[in-house]
Amino acid sequence: MTTLTLIALLAACSGSAATPNPSAAGAQASSPPLEAGGAGETSATVAPGGTPAGTAQANAAPKEGATAEGGGAVAEEATVVPPVADVPATVPAKAEAPMLTEQVQAGKLPPLAERMPKEPLVVPVVDQVGQYGGEWTSGILGGSDNAWLLRTAFYDNLVRWDTEWKEVIPDIATAWDISEDGTQYTFHLREGMKWSDGKPFTSADILFWVEDVVGNKELSPAGQPGWMQAGGKPAQVTAPDANTIVFKFAAPNGLFLQRLATPDGHPMVDVQAEYAKQFHITHNPQANDLATQANFPTWVELFQNKVTSGPGGVNARNQNVDLPTISGWRVTNAINQGNRMVMERNPYYWKVDPEGNQLPYLDRMVYPLVESRDVLTLNALNGQVDMMDRHIATFANKAVFTDNQDKGNYTFFETVPDAMNTTVIALNLTHKDPAKRELFNNKLFRQALSVAINRQEIIDLVYIGEGQPFQAAPRPESEYYDEEMATQFTQYDPEQARQWLTEAGLKEAGGKWQTADGTPVAFSIEVATGVADVSDVMELVVGYWQAIGLDVNLVTEERSLFYSRKENNEHDANVWGGDGGLAVVMEPRWYFPYSGESNFAQSWQYWFNNPTDQRGEEPPAEVKQQMELYNQLKSTPDAAEQTRLMKELLQISKDQFYVIGVTLPPNGYGIVKNDFHNVPGTMFNAYLWPHPGPTNPQQYYKTK
Repeated sequence: MTTLTLIALLAACSGSAATPNPSAAGAQASSPPLEAGGAGETSATVAPGGTPAGTAQANAAPKEGATAEGGGAVAEEATVVPPVADVPATVPAKAEAPMLTEQVQAGKLPPLAERMPKEPLVVPVVDQVGQYGGEWTSGILGGSDNAWLLRTAFYDNLVRWDTEWKEVIPDIATAWDISEDGTQYTFHLREGMKWSDGKPFTSADILFWVEDVVGNKELSPAGQPGWMQAGGKPAQVTAPDANTIVFKFAAPNGLFLQRLATPDGHPMVDVQAEYAKQFHITHNPQANDLATQANFPTWVELFQNKVTSGPGGVNARNQNVDLPTISGWRVTNAINQGNRMVMERNPYYWKVDPEGNQLPYLDRMVYPLVESRDVLTLNALNGQVDMMDRHIATFANKAVFTDNQDKGNYTFFETVPDAMNTTVIALNLTHKDPAKRELFNNKLFRQALSVAINRQEIIDLVYIGEGQPFQAAPRPESEYYDEEMATQFTQYDPEQARQWLTEAGLKEAGGKWQTADGTPVAFSIEVATGVADVSDVMELVVGYWQAIGLDVNLVTEERSLFYSRKENNEHDANVWGGDGGLAVVMEPRWYFPYSGESNFAQSWQYWFNNPTDQRGEEPPAEVKQQMELYNQLKSTPDAAEQTRLMKELLQISKDQFYVIGVTLPPNGYGIVKNDFHNVPGTMFNAYLWPHPGPTNPQQYYKTK
């Protein structure tokens, strides 16, 4: 069922609706929070994504450049939730959820004071102090939809982004020191912090991840992730004491602090050494025997299933209920147990509100597993989703959600996208088939495909007139915006497309295109299920291409298969969203073969990230030049030099025209139930600012 069909269906049906439950009036300022009124929508105007210029906790920090997540200062302003003034750095924990008090009284849990760190982190509330209890119901599309779980429940890192996406602020680390040359970062951890099983969280846990997870060739053949390397060498990591961790680099690592604030920084604080060692061959010589008993081939697969992640959708955080966590909720019903995933509050969570009430307010997080975004959309319309935008908040659905607002008992919040494109089409430039590789690498062929797309018709039909024709290029708000790059080859011109196909060496016969030797030009383009609007867009795009005589087949497949085929370099072409519109420096996936998300050149990105990777292939000179420019950018803490290098890299991207964009996305939306509070009226929509994580979901609450 397409989105357009869904709209017609929903318009004809009333569905069931929750009974409106107006918020109680008046806020309680006392501890513990028991009653609270409805959430207001306090907001202020700021510039999103400025320089993470450090905090009072950062000493001798080099300037990292005017970057939105390293991605470029924006020229226009957006309304986002403002920082809360006069919030103390720490306050003693004074109150806990009633369900935890019952466990303390029953002798099943230590008293609150013994569970909290020496200095709990104070989380500002968006509107007011909340009340304990209730659950947040949203939803996920199958067992591999991990991003929503990370965004809502697991955004706890050494450091984090503030709500305005302007600077990096403390999280697990209470303070940090950066050497003047940007080669050494020292982090001071929150003393007395504990895992969900009550064991201490210390620098030894981070060191275990460095040495025994990404430092183990069997678990991590590529070694440390690229952002942890500088000067061609991995970071040297030491732990002088239980509350200090030091990262030493062979050269300046100008983006390290910002990268730690993104989802990339979470895995290093997500492995408890004491728990993990029982499954690791270095620490337990019988680990392979344990693997055999659990029906795994080796200790590696056992470790991945119990502690980290692995091929085939394996993700221990979501699948192993015994795995300790430092986040606000711990898994009690795993994603592979039944038809929903459930998390309950972590009794050792180390954050409090300004009144000293231990967070989170919500008792549980509930994620029903649904088979399609249409089902999830119907759930939301029927009042069965408390707060969400992922998968459901399409532009085509907006009118239906608006009409159903009273029946569904919800309102809206606004999202400001980091994305620069709704749909990025990536031909596989490193295709295993030499003939397809030669064709796809012909820029004239890509230009022809681009001008054959009627973007205005797509905007009118799919996006209800919202948006503008746009290539894969920085957004207009970015300091890196280049109008020519953004608009080249966007004019709808089928005749020009045919001319360029001819100039590319193809010939037309019987209304179909062939190569010079008479081989028909035919390829498939893959779309993952659950990616909002993309199927509707691509049905139109494929129709335009077929109209000029190209044999193109649209294939819709489950997300895990989509990723597997991409990672194995088996795809002809595929489609994804356009990340990196504001976070240009931190997320350059579409500007050069930077990561596994650079769908257009997997073999080249493998080579860039690990030249010894057998899947890798040395790229052409212009691509290697981009890679060198980016390595230079990472190695300097100088803001102006970072900007200069990124602009030079983007000029090459513009000239090469690797991928085809369709439209620039306007601001989006999400829905929030009227009894669900402390959700800001506006937030960024980005993966590297993993919304809604930086808005602190631990302070969301429900009224009864």
